Amino acid sequence: MRTLQSITLMASTVGTGLVAGLLFAYACSVMPGLGRSSDRTLVEAMQNINRAIINPWFLLPFVGSIPLIVLAAVLAWRGHGRSALPWILAALALYLVAFLITRGINIPLNDRLDRAGDPAGIADLSATRESFENRWVTWNIVRIVAHTAAFACLAWALVLYAPSTDRSGDAAHQHVTPPTAAGAR
Repeated sequence: MRTLQSITLMASTVGTGLVAGLLFAYACSVMPGLGRSSDRTLVEAMQNINRAIINPWFLLPFVGSIPLIVLAAVLAWRGHGRSALPWILAALALYLVAFLITRGINIPLNDRLDRAGDPAGIADLSATRESFENRWVTWNIVRIVAHTAAFACLAWALVLYAPSTDRSGDAAHQHVTPPTAAGAR
């Protein structure tokens, strides 16, 4: 049970960190770079990025972190690591907020941009960009904060969970007396 608990908590922390990092990369590089680009470049690039991101490498941590955090909470509640439980539950709440923002705001914006069609055929690229860019960037920042806070909560849960091992004879827990000045000669 303890091994499953450790693996679940670690995997949910890593998955949450990966998602927070990906979204942070958008805020630090992708969107500022596209923001300096033409309307056509931004629309075309975001259409392509939004299609390309639907892949297992993204979906596994993005969707998979939710059941992992739930399982980590259940295992903490039922067994070892109850001191970590409030932090795991806080992480779950924060992750769900970010997930709902993605599903309710960012994905619909992506879908609307995709439905605008080929940038070569869009009559008013400036208006298409305007209806997408600022709102998408703003809500991306909100979900970065929520995902990063969820990651921090899970990292703290790991800290609380780890030191409670108590195995007699474990070298890491044995007290070693430093040599005295007379014995050090």
